[in-house]
Formats: sequence, C-alpha cells, structure tokens
Amino acid sequence: MGDWWQRNILEPGKLPLLLALGSFVLTFVITRVITRLIRAGKGPFGNVQAGGVHIHHVVPGVLLTVVGGFGAVAGGRHGFGSALAAVVFGIGVGLVLDEFALILHLDDVYWSEAGRQSVEVVVLTAALVGLVLAGFTPFGVNGVDQDELQDRASVITTVAGNFLFSLLALAKGKARLAVFGVIVPVIGLVGAVRLARPGSPWARRFYAGRPRARARARLRAYRHDRRWSGPRRVVQDWIGGRPDPPARDA
Repeated sequence: MGDWWQRNILEPGKLPLLLALGSFVLTFVITRVITRLIRAGKGPFGNVQAGGVHIHHVVPGVLLTVVGGFGAVAGGRHGFGSALAAVVFGIGVGLVLDEFALILHLDDVYWSEAGRQSVEVVVLTAALVGLVLAGFTPFGVNGVDQDELQDRASVITTVAGNFLFSLLALAKGKARLAVFGVIVPVIGLVGAVRLARPGSPWARRFYAGRPRARARARLRAYRHDRRWSGPRRVVQDWIGGRPDPPARDA
C-alpha cells in the first residue's frame, strides 16, 4: 500500500494534481457551508453586492481559474510556483463548479431543483480526478503493456475501442457511465451493451419500430429511477443542501 501511494500519489509529477484536487474539494465544502449559513441567516456572512448587483462567487472563481491555469502552464510540474498555481486553480474550479447550474441555465437556480446539477458535476469531477490521481488514464492506456505501447496500431485500436464504448453509452442516454468509461473502459462497455434509456438518440433511432424494445426500455428506466432517485437525492441534499420547494402559482 505504501509503495502504491508513493508511486501513484506522491510522485513529484502528480503533486500539483493532488493539491488541485484537495483545494477544489475543500473550497466546495467551505463554500457550501457559507452559503447554507447565509441562507439560514446565521453567522457573519452575507451576499456580496457591488452597485446593487449580486456578485456570485463564480466571478472570482473564473478569475482564479484563469490565473491558476496560466500559472500552471508557465510554472511546469515542479517547484513552489507549480504547487501554488495548482492550489489557486483548484480553488477557482471549486467556486466555478459550485455554480455550474447558474452557468448552464443563465439564471440564479442555486437553491432550486435545477441547482442539484452543480452538486452532481462537483462529485463527478472529484471522482474522475481521483481516478486519474490513482493511476488511471483516459481510455485505458494504462492497461497496455510495454510491448503493446511500442506498437502504435495496438494503442490506437485500444483508445478507439474504449472511446467507442463511451460514445455508445452516451448515445444510449447513460451520460455518467460514458464519462466514467473514459477513465475505466469496462464501465463504458457496460453502458454500451445495456438497453438504452427512453428518449435517448439510440432509442429514437433503433427502437422506433420495435414496441417491445421501447416498453422494456421504459420499464427498466422506471425501475432504475425508482431504486436510485431517492438515495441520490438524499446524498445531494446532504452535500449541497435541500432545494427550495417550487413556488406555487397565486
């Protein structure tokens, strides 16, 4: 375990990634704590106003991401400057992705049902970066041995095949499996071979004239959503806070 940690986590080239991930997660946690305190009217914190305009924390997040990103490019992968740039970049990304739903909808949906998308993106990002930090590489190139690495055809075939699995999973409406399949190919393969979700591009193209396939897809999606939507909402509420109830029409 110690050798694995030293080889995959603490090697000098990966230290900036570790610092960026740590600052990213810590920034998200601190930001959510502060926003929940503001929402509850507790503590010394409050919304930032400038000239009557509410300054969302995505604004300093973008600035820090730019500074940290360019600093990382200029500083290389070693030294104090690289480490500092990684921390600044991680803080910036944490602030930006905490308001991902606002960017997506171009509306202040932070405490609405749509605001859950920010929590999903943050968790997904942290998990993917964690996998890369642990030694996984996109499209499973880490699974290719040295002899295969010297054969360009083998590498290209491996990357193309794994990319195809992720693409098929995405076409079948399984976005999470597609994204994780980029890092862990077997996950993309699972999404590629399973039944497509209703309304997905694959279902619209290949299930149009197959009523039994459409019925099976709807039934499987219903059972999956009924099984996992409740626990997923509980975790999202625990991490990001419970959204406001939808406003009732007067």
